[in-house]
Amino acid sequence: MNKILAYPLTVIYLLCFGLTLVVFHPIQWFCFNVLGYKAHKTSVDWLQFFIMRSTNLLGTRYTFTNPYQIDTDQPLIIVANHQSMYDISPIMWYMRKHHPKFISKQELGKGIPSVSYNLRHGGSVLIDRKNPRQSLPAIMKFGEYIEETKRAAVIFPEGTRSKNGEPKPFQTKGLEVLFKKIPSATIVPISINNSWKMLRYGKFPMGIGNHLKFTVHQPIKLATFTNREELIRTIEHTISSNINP
Repeated sequence: MNKILAYPLTVIYLLCFGLTLVVFHPIQWFCFNVLGYKAHKTSVDWLQFFIMRSTNLLGTRYTFTNPYQIDTDQPLIIVANHQSMYDISPIMWYMRKHHPKFISKQELGKGIPSVSYNLRHGGSVLIDRKNPRQSLPAIMKFGEYIEETKRAAVIFPEGTRSKNGEPKPFQTKGLEVLFKKIPSATIVPISINNSWKMLRYGKFPMGIGNHLKFTVHQPIKLATFTNREELIRTIEHTISSNINP
């Protein structure tokens, strides 16, 4: 019954989602080119808000639990598991005061209204995951940008999305580069649950009635760990032990 109901709701959602992207694209362009970074970021923040509201049409609910007061005068490395594209907007909206920027695959940098524009112009980095000669220098430069601006780098170390919620082993190279280039960072681990259920039937229809849960764990000062391998293991264990497929 749920899957049958999902078909018309998905059509309505896709119309609203597409309209949101189309409407915000020229708004972003104007803000970026005429008003500058602050206005552009505000437009991107509200884009994420309306993307989330679009998913409410599918019965989607969000809980973002963050009991910590995280200062904004420091760079962050936000580390999370990755279950679907629906991980992105809640992190951007609920962590917006930290200016989250993403390490994204280069394919997302073109062809998607609003999304591609923000990835190209908003401070994120686009990498070719199959080409270390491109990706590693790009991540290094990205890390230097985060260190300088005291913004937040968001990385999904699993590398690819989990299609069933089961956590995948971390690919550590990207994290190691960020640790080196953002030495003053505070690391913020986040566990994401139920995002994969949005695509439980594939791309069409969407999953309905899902409760997406984001849990922020105890922030960690990078400088307090001299053994970076141990630190990565600690972060991975913290995140994965709080995932409930």
